[in-house]
Amino acid sequence: MDAADWQDLMSRFRDHLVAERGLAPLTVRNYLTDLEPLREFMSEREIGSFAELDRRRVRAYLAWLQIGYKRASVVRKLSALRNLFKWLNSAGFVTHDPLPQRGAVKSESRLPRFLFEEEAAKLVNAPDPTSDKRIRDKALLELIYASGLRVSEVGGLNLDSVNLDTRELRVTGKGSKDRIVLIGQSARDAIKMYLSEVRAAISAGSEDALFLNRYGNRLSERSIQKIVREYATRAGLGSQVHTHTLRHSFATHMLEGGADLRVVQELLGHANPGTTQIYTHITKEEATRAYMSAHPRAGSGAMPTVNEQDERAAGEDTDNQWAESQ
Repeated sequence: MDAADWQDLMSRFRDHLVAERGLAPLTVRNYLTDLEPLREFMSEREIGSFAELDRRRVRAYLAWLQIGYKRASVVRKLSALRNLFKWLNSAGFVTHDPLPQRGAVKSESRLPRFLFEEEAAKLVNAPDPTSDKRIRDKALLELIYASGLRVSEVGGLNLDSVNLDTRELRVTGKGSKDRIVLIGQSARDAIKMYLSEVRAAISAGSEDALFLNRYGNRLSERSIQKIVREYATRAGLGSQVHTHTLRHSFATHMLEGGADLRVVQELLGHANPGTTQIYTHITKEEATRAYMSAHPRAGSGAMPTVNEQDERAAGEDTDNQWAESQ
C-alpha cells in the first residue's frame, strides 16, 4: 500500500472515530499511532491492501510486533487493528475479518497505583488555603478525589455542570456520554469557597469553565496534571502521582467502604464492568496483607498474590477479557 492510499484511509478512519464514535482527540491520536507499525509491516512484506491481510499474515504481524514491543503494547495495537477492520467492513473496503479471537494475546495483569486513605488526605490538604491559587487548587484536588473524574472530564466542567445544593456534577465522558457523579461535603465546601472568593475576581465574565487560570481562561489538562504533581511532591508522595492516581484511589476506597461494584462502574463512566473489576483485585491484595500481618495463626508462609491467582486461573480459562482504557 502506497503512502497516499494509507493516508487517505487513515484520514477517513479518523473522521469515523471523531464524528461517529465521538472519541476524544487524544484517544483518536493513540489509535492512529498504534496502527503505524502495521504500515511498516505491510510495506516490508509488500502487502498492497487491507484485503490482502488474511489470518496467516495477521498472525505473522503479531509475532513481528512481539519482537520489538512489550506485551501490553501488542495488545493495544491489536485492539486498534480490530477497530480498524470493524470500520473497514462497515464501510465496504473489505469483506472479511482476519483478526484472531479475543484472548489471542494475553494482556499483562497490572494493578493501577492508588493512594491509601491517609495519603489521599495528605494530598487534598496540601494546599493551605491562604491565597487565591491555593483556594482554587484545594477545590480542584477535593473534587477529583471526591468524584474520580478523568483529567479531561475535570477540564471540561463548566459552571452549569455543578449543583452544590444536591452535590452533583453533570459530566461529559468518553464517547460524549453524559453522566451524573456525586461529591461529598468536603469537596462542596472547597468549591463553594473557590466560587465565592476566587473565581469571580479572576473571571473575564465570558468564560463558562469552572476552573480558571490566573488570566481568567479555562484551566488546561496539562495545568491540572501539574497541580496534582506539585502538591503530591509537597505532601511527600513523590512526583509520579497523577489525576488518574486519584481516580484509582476513589474507586478503591469506594469499594473498600462497601460500595456496590455497579455503582462504582456508573460513577466512573465505565462501559465495561470488567474494567471496574480490577479495583476488586486491589482490595483483595490489601485484605491479604492485612490478614497476614494481623491474624495470630496466619503463619509465616506467603499467600499467593492476586496476580499469581490470576495467572493460575488464566491457565484454566484462556478466554481472557480485553483491557479497556481507564
